[in-house]
Amino acid sequence: MRDADSFDAFYASSVRRITGQVYAMIGNRIEAEDCVQEAYARAWQRWRKVSGYHDPEAWVRVVAYRIGVDSWRRTLSRSAAHRRHGPADEEPEIGPEHVAIVGALRQLPVAQRQAIVLFHLVGLTVDQVAHETGVPVGTTKARLARGRRALAVLLSDSPPIGDQGEGVTSNA
Repeated sequence: MRDADSFDAFYASSVRRITGQVYAMIGNRIEAEDCVQEAYARAWQRWRKVSGYHDPEAWVRVVAYRIGVDSWRRTLSRSAAHRRHGPADEEPEIGPEHVAIVGALRQLPVAQRQAIVLFHLVGLTVDQVAHETGVPVGTTKARLARGRRALAVLLSDSPPIGDQGEGVTSNA
């Protein structure tokens, strides 16, 4: 029997039973279903090995239970962090200026957008931007200059005299 066929048969014959068992162990039906599905996905990835085990159902059941326990641990850690540090800071509302800037950045060529974001938003130096993007410093400076010019056009109500948005379509 092919691997896919044997796995399908294994899944069909055991999924309800294992889901019920994991549900009984962790006490939450939806969480149990999620854990069991993840365990079956992992079993499929290793099916040649798992299918040779004496009890493949036990392997899936143990993996599903461990996934559930890991989920509990993450929840407890988040809860402990919340008690220690309080709730996360409220995210400021996104205003029209933010939307306009993001929209304008999306219109820039990728290389210019990357340079602008790394320099102005991340706060890297020109040398650091050049290093991170793998281009010479001069190229980084040119991308920043072109990107700024293009943003000025895109963010203004009217384009500057003599500038028809150069740099917006350039890839440098």
